[in-house]
Amino acid sequence: NHKPGLVEHTVGWPLDKNTYGGSFIYHLKVEEGESPLVAAGFVVGLDYSNPYLSPFREFQKFKTHPYIRPMFEGGSRIAYGARALVEGGWQCLPVPVFPGGVLAGDSAGFLNVPRIKGTHNAMKSGMLAAEAAMDLIISGEATHEKGVVPTQYEEKLKESYVYKELKQVRNCRPSFHTSLGLYGGVAYSAFSTLMRGKEPWTLSHGGADHARLKPAKECQPIEYPKPDGVITFDLLSSVALTGTNHEADQPAHLTLKDDTVPVKQNLGVYDGPEARFCPAGVYEFVPMESGDGQRLQINAQNCIHCKTCDIKDPSQNINWVVPEGGGGPAYNGM
Repeated sequence: NHKPGLVEHTVGWPLDKNTYGGSFIYHLKVEEGESPLVAAGFVVGLDYSNPYLSPFREFQKFKTHPYIRPMFEGGSRIAYGARALVEGGWQCLPVPVFPGGVLAGDSAGFLNVPRIKGTHNAMKSGMLAAEAAMDLIISGEATHEKGVVPTQYEEKLKESYVYKELKQVRNCRPSFHTSLGLYGGVAYSAFSTLMRGKEPWTLSHGGADHARLKPAKECQPIEYPKPDGVITFDLLSSVALTGTNHEADQPAHLTLKDDTVPVKQNLGVYDGPEARFCPAGVYEFVPMESGDGQRLQINAQNCIHCKTCDIKDPSQNINWVVPEGGGGPAYNGM
């Protein structure tokens, strides 16, 4: 089933009709005599409402589909990773300049969401940033003693294909936040693509992702099949493939603003969603040593720096700070 050069995308299953998401599958080209190689991933919009949903386990379930399963049968899992995508798009772009610096690359939000493609825009923004910096140096405006706001970068960015491309698809992702639902959003995205983004309106995302989570009592628990160790896998053995590592004596990069919130609010109201939305098993609720109730345990050593917890924590109680340099995942071939 390996077809070198083929790129496949799916929408929906195994997600329900109210949850945005889908997959990407790249049939990679390999040298003659080498084993076929496939890169597959599953995207789940963090605006989902059911606290019982686990993005990692949705991906495992996805691989059991009759069309997808044959691609992996007889193969070996060689890598695993996860990260949060910047899906805000054109209407959420920040002011890209500040005194002495610029915002460039993927973190600035240059992802083309419908295509799940942003490397080209990230690279272009870096090139434009370099050009703007060189212009300032040549003109003498920037010196070792004086910092400046590189406004030329913002101007170059707005004149480039990056802004044009993002504006054309600006309404695709937000359309799923309307009453159209999943299938209506797909239809509207097709319409917007044909219009090349020339609609005389710009849709809003309608709020933060963490605010969309519903209380557990309003939702149906999701039963996921147990991993078979062949096509589907458990979380911790997957995390082991990331090569993630943090020095044991470094300051904690994951802390809580209020230690009482995880049990009182997140566990009490949402049944502990952080234990499910984290793709690295960082958060788990364990019994208290006294046997009286539970507490949240943070396994920061497992963190693969995806930033999901910073986005999806319903209480916004998790304080994610940049860890010590050199730590984190050591992805190989990803």
